[in-house]
Amino acid sequence: MTQIIKTPSINTEYTFTYNNKNITIYKDDVISFLKKLPDNSIDVIATDPAYSGMNNKLKLGKGRIIGKYSEKGKKGSKWFEEFEDSEENYIAFLTECKRVLKKDTGHIYIMFDSYSLLSLGHVVRSYFDVKNLITWDKVNLGMGHYYRRRHEYILFATNGNTRKIRHRSFPDVWRFKRIHNAKYPTQKPVEVFQAMIHASSEENFTICDPFLGSGSSVIASMKNNCNFIGCDVSETSLEIVSNRIEEYINTGIDILQPKSASVDDKIFWE
Repeated sequence: MTQIIKTPSINTEYTFTYNNKNITIYKDDVISFLKKLPDNSIDVIATDPAYSGMNNKLKLGKGRIIGKYSEKGKKGSKWFEEFEDSEENYIAFLTECKRVLKKDTGHIYIMFDSYSLLSLGHVVRSYFDVKNLITWDKVNLGMGHYYRRRHEYILFATNGNTRKIRHRSFPDVWRFKRIHNAKYPTQKPVEVFQAMIHASSEENFTICDPFLGSGSSVIASMKNNCNFIGCDVSETSLEIVSNRIEEYINTGIDILQPKSASVDDKIFWE
């Protein structure tokens, strides 16, 4: 059964049910969204913030292919609205994450590019017990001003608890191909989120992603029989993700990633 609720206000809401599990996604700003969640209500946060730092410093996006960065967030732009990642904003974000994460089960995964890891990664240690820094190896080379980028980072931490991950067969380097010709900018492979959620979830856990983007975290949550709640400030994101969820519920097909991004034979993420 799928239920869709739309309201005329800024906070468009979509709700879905599958296998007696609930999915709710909102159009909202990350801080506003998190402030509305109850204390100790989330088991796992797995998210990929839309950092502005590297793009602002390096002045990316001047070309015909990737569009003009100065037009980010505007209709028709290839750049979506980003999280202004000042230390002040990041502290507000982490404060709310700590509040909503359960004390006894709370795990958090935050994705970083190299610039944001250097500028903001250390702040996380003031709020959570950092356990690992995971490298996502994208297999193929990407763009870069000096060295071409082939990886991103995922910081894993707990909310002051000693709850372990599912088993000890998870490596700290994950090799999944990047998504080419994605329908939504910076779409991440579902397998990246599957690895996070499979490691830290149990059935009926509630997963949260306050930077929803293309919705790969939702599909990964469904593959792990979890409840899900998330948001994105972009109406385009909500439309794409709601269609992606509905199609997956009805047919089992992921319309944004029909093929696996894995390259290794040893499967640890499902």
